[in-house]
Amino acid sequence: MKEVLIVSGKGGTGKTSIVGSFAHMAENKILVDCDVDASDLHLLLAPRPREAHDFRSGVKARVETDKCNACGLCAELCQFEAVSMEETASISSLSCEGCAICSHYCPEQAISLDENHCGSWYISDTDYGPLVHAQLFAGEENSGKLVSHIKSQARQLAESTMTELILIDGAPGIGCPVIASLSNVDMTLIITEPSQSGQHDLERILDLTDHFKLPAMVCINKWDLHPEMSEKIETTCHNRDVEILGKIPFDPMVVACQVQGVPVTNSDISLAAYSIKSLWNNLQKRI
Repeated sequence: MKEVLIVSGKGGTGKTSIVGSFAHMAENKILVDCDVDASDLHLLLAPRPREAHDFRSGVKARVETDKCNACGLCAELCQFEAVSMEETASISSLSCEGCAICSHYCPEQAISLDENHCGSWYISDTDYGPLVHAQLFAGEENSGKLVSHIKSQARQLAESTMTELILIDGAPGIGCPVIASLSNVDMTLIITEPSQSGQHDLERILDLTDHFKLPAMVCINKWDLHPEMSEKIETTCHNRDVEILGKIPFDPMVVACQVQGVPVTNSDISLAAYSIKSLWNNLQKRI
């Protein structure tokens, strides 16, 4: 079993569209969407959930009003201004960070800590194979923990079904969910674009893969929109001994296929589709 992560140093590079195309072409695989803060692979693959589970992480404080004597100590101690005082104390679930100091020092022990329900995760069926994905609620944290959890579920599913390949759509950037996505992968494909920010963030994600000693390759999407910047990115990769696995031209058919809810490789008239197919063939050889 091999795990291949498709990631980008910034958002908007076309990473998810390319993963959707890989899902169309690959055989005997499981798909994972690790962008749990703003997932969108499901928009392209139209999953049909077979399992849905709550994700709980951390705690939120709650006042038991029948025990509270409105002494105000919790409001004085709270560093997040989550406690308001009226007849009794009340705690805003949006402002509470779950530090538990109010519960620890409450003289009446009137504050309890409830496990925080902060999202959901799913195992779904698609026309292109199983998809393990998740969604955090707005403003919630612990996305790295949720990413690790759904990757673990994907491995268990792959082992039980004798699946040879796990294709992972990673989160953009270099933060906690990306680091969790990188855990235990065999190969990383970085999607970038020919822009100043694209080159800058490509170098940041390459620094991250170097730190974890993971093999990384690069694909330049929409390379023909700025050929000079594409050449600079190729030079950067050459100097860092990183292979350019493919280059994809700009193609309006990509958006047209997205509107129809199908991968662009379904199209026989798309220039980008031919380049993505070549990219997939190159990636298969490296796997």
